[in-house]
Amino acid sequence: MKLKLLSCCFLSFILSCQSLNDNISSEISPASTAAFTGSPAIPSTQEESAESFSIPPATAIPGARVILEKKQVPILCYHQIRDWKETDSKISRTYIVPPAAFAAQMRMLADSGYHTITPDQLYAYLITGTPLPKKPIMLSFDDTDLDQYTVGYPEMKKYGFKGVFFIMTVSLGRPHYMSREQVRILSDEGNTIGSHTWDHHNVKKYAGNDWITQLDKPTRQLEQITGKSIRYFAYPFGLWNAAAFPELKKRGFVAAFQLNEKPDQTDPLYCIRRIIVPGTWSGTTLHQWILRDF
Repeated sequence: MKLKLLSCCFLSFILSCQSLNDNISSEISPASTAAFTGSPAIPSTQEESAESFSIPPATAIPGARVILEKKQVPILCYHQIRDWKETDSKISRTYIVPPAAFAAQMRMLADSGYHTITPDQLYAYLITGTPLPKKPIMLSFDDTDLDQYTVGYPEMKKYGFKGVFFIMTVSLGRPHYMSREQVRILSDEGNTIGSHTWDHHNVKKYAGNDWITQLDKPTRQLEQITGKSIRYFAYPFGLWNAAAFPELKKRGFVAAFQLNEKPDQTDPLYCIRRIIVPGTWSGTTLHQWILRDF
């Protein structure tokens, strides 16, 4: 029953995001761990884990079966981190996480011995078996919401946690969204910046110049902001199709992230699974779902 409820909530979340996407578009026109001989030592701290790692070359990528047989790393997905409003629907409250709930979830992760990892570390683990820290977990954030920077990140820093922030560039500098400078600071402090398209359009509907508008231009903008290569992508709404894989690859993306679907059996690096963390979950409930789902 709980799984059915979560699936319904997720579907409603997708519809809600589609509505948000339409509003933005109308306002702005387009313009366990395997051993690996000779691998680096496991980082001893969260900060070293995020900052001192070198990504292996794409030529090292093994077959899909090898990747699929790896134990999955829990990857959590957050959107808004704010208190609920009277106008928020019951469905909205599943993906709007109150600051107190977020704080409890981060405290649970720290108390339970979890260590945050970067997408680079996950990629190296999947393709070469490079060891990860004990009890690895990834924190991911979609849509560029300002409260991720002002509320979420300060809470993460209490425990030395790092995350990956998937940026929707149409929103940069707009009210209630992060500025370019805040994105740069996140990058400079060891977090990963990834692409979440220009304005959150469904990848399944791309045609013609959509790839330029939604991928090429945002990537260049984020690279200018961070001074780093942008090599990770999160699908809007978590919706993906195999037709997007070659487009992502030729643009230098080495992996892409979806939401809670079974990964593609022939190219699993481009549909890595995450779970949305509802605002109704306590730290204990989150821990139970991590243990059950991963």
